[in-house]
Amino acid sequence: MGLDTPDMKELLQPSPPIQYGDRAGANHVGGARHLSAVLPALSACLGTPVATDVHPSAKALQEALGLPEARSVVVVLVDGLGFWNLVSRQGHVPYLRSLLSEPINQHPLYTSLPSTTVAAMGVFGTGTSPGLTGMTGYTQLNPDTGQLGQMIQFRGAQDPEHLQRRPTVFETLQAQGVRVTSSGLPRFRDSALTRAALRGGEYLAHNHSRQRLLAACEAARQPGLTYLYIRDVDKVGHHSGWEGEEWVAALEATDAQLAELHRRLPAGTLTVIVADHGMVESDPNQRIDIAQEPELNRDVRLVGGEPRAVMLYLDQGADPQVVATRWRERLGERAWVLTRDQAIQGGIFGPVDARIRPMIGDLLVLAGDRITLVNSADQTDAATRLPGVHGSWTRLETQIPCLIDLV
Repeated sequence: MGLDTPDMKELLQPSPPIQYGDRAGANHVGGARHLSAVLPALSACLGTPVATDVHPSAKALQEALGLPEARSVVVVLVDGLGFWNLVSRQGHVPYLRSLLSEPINQHPLYTSLPSTTVAAMGVFGTGTSPGLTGMTGYTQLNPDTGQLGQMIQFRGAQDPEHLQRRPTVFETLQAQGVRVTSSGLPRFRDSALTRAALRGGEYLAHNHSRQRLLAACEAARQPGLTYLYIRDVDKVGHHSGWEGEEWVAALEATDAQLAELHRRLPAGTLTVIVADHGMVESDPNQRIDIAQEPELNRDVRLVGGEPRAVMLYLDQGADPQVVATRWRERLGERAWVLTRDQAIQGGIFGPVDARIRPMIGDLLVLAGDRITLVNSADQTDAATRLPGVHGSWTRLETQIPCLIDLV
C-alpha cells in the first residue's frame, strides 16, 4: 500500500503536543515514537537494554517500534530527510520507496523541538531531551559569558562535555562490552557536536561517502551497533530548497547509497533509517527582519535560536508576558509565541534540568507557514535568506522516518 502526501497547507500545521517518555498520553504524540527512543530501542534489540532519564524501559521501546532482535544493528541518520519530504518524492527513490511500502514503515516518528540538528542530535545520542542535554538550538545563551554561543561548532559555547553531561547511549553500550562503531567524515571525529552527543565507541574516518559506507558494512560483520551519518540532503536543502531538482538529485544519490548498504550488509543485519528533522521551503515574501522592526526589538537583548524557532533573551527587568503580547499582536497567526515557563510547562524541551533553564530564551517564537524570523543585525545576508529551513513544530519539520530493514 502506497502513501499519499497530504496537502501542503495541512503539513504546515503544528503537530499535536510532543511528549517525552516511553508512552505518549492522550492527545499527545511522541513517546516511543520519538527520535529519543531509537538508540535505547536498538540497545534492547542487541540484548543489552540501555535505560535513560527519559526512557526507563528500552525493551518497551523495542516492542512499540516493532524492532526484531539482531546480533548486528546499523542505524543510519539522514540529515534533513523529513518523513513527508521523502514521501512526496518517493517516485525518485526505488529502495526507500520499497521500504515505505511496508506498513511498519508508514508511521513517522517525531523529532525534538526545536526541530533542528543541535537539539535533535543531543536527543538522539543520549535518549533524553533538550532540557537535559542543554542543546536547545542553533544559537543559545552561554551563561558563563552572557552572550550567544553557536552550537554546531560550539563557538562561544561551553565545552561540549561540560554542557552535555548525560551519558550517551554509545558510551553506555561500550561500557557494557558492546561494539559501537561510527563511520563519518574525518572532521567530525572529534568535533564539538560529536563530543557532546555521540561520544563513545570507535570512529572510522573517511573522506569519500562510499568509503564510509563500505567501512560501516565491514564493521557490521561483527556483533554490535554501527552508526552511519549522511548529510547531503540537508546541505543541498539549505542552499537550494527541498522542492527543486538539486534536492531530488541529492535524495536519489542517498537512495543509491542506502541500496548499496542493503546489498552489502551481512544476512541478519537490522538496519534502521531515521532523520533529525524535516525541511520547509522558505518564502522570501514572508521573511521578517527583527532588526527592522522597532516593536519587536524593544526590550530584546539577544536573538538566538534559528529562523523558524527564535529564542529571545530580554533586557533585565523586562516582563516576558508584556513582550510576548507585543510579539503576538505583531505576528498574529503567523507564529506561536510562548514564554519560557509556557514552553517548559508544555513539554517542548522535555524534562528540564535547573542548570539548563537559563539557557532557554525568555520567549520562544515558532514560525508558521513558510515564514522566517531573521535578524540582520548579527546574521549574514546569506543566513537570512536560506531557501530551506526548519526548527518549528509543523508536521513537515517534526515528523521523521523510521524505516526498518532486516537484511
